[in-house]
Amino acid sequence: MAEFTTIARPYAKAAFDFAVESNNIDQWLEMITFAGQIASDDAVVKMLKATTAANEAADLMIKLGGEQLNENGQNFMKVLAQNERLLVLPEVSVLLTQYVDEYNKKVDAEITSATELNDAQQADLAASLEKRLARKVQLNVSIDKSLIAGVIIRVGDLLIDSSVRGKLERLDNQLQS
Repeated sequence: MAEFTTIARPYAKAAFDFAVESNNIDQWLEMITFAGQIASDDAVVKMLKATTAANEAADLMIKLGGEQLNENGQNFMKVLAQNERLLVLPEVSVLLTQYVDEYNKKVDAEITSATELNDAQQADLAASLEKRLARKVQLNVSIDKSLIAGVIIRVGDLLIDSSVRGKLERLDNQLQS
């Protein structure tokens, strides 16, 4: 997977740069996400691997993409096909999404709570995180009763553990030191 990321990065960056330059970020994100979903289908992967001619592979993706791919999107598929990179489209899609989120100063926060959070609690949590991170925050909330009480917040590399289980584990570590 790391190899696919390395291969996909310049294509995702080029698509992002073109999208910003042409002021079509949302349309490009939609197109590449859709194409990435097509290229991750097992049947399509088999067909792409079996196809030896670049123009046939590009035609297949363009045909499957249908009206979702505009002229620039079709050209992008042709470039990927010529360089035998259509199989990395799912990773291009992931990277492009990351570039767009960074551009829009948006971040996803994984919230694990011991109990269900009501709308007001989620709004307060989102507001606090937005202030701290200087980014728009999208909360993804899940419940884990083993936390006893409190929440664990994960945003990229940032981890905030204010759960009772986490506090007990830290206390145990301090007592054993």
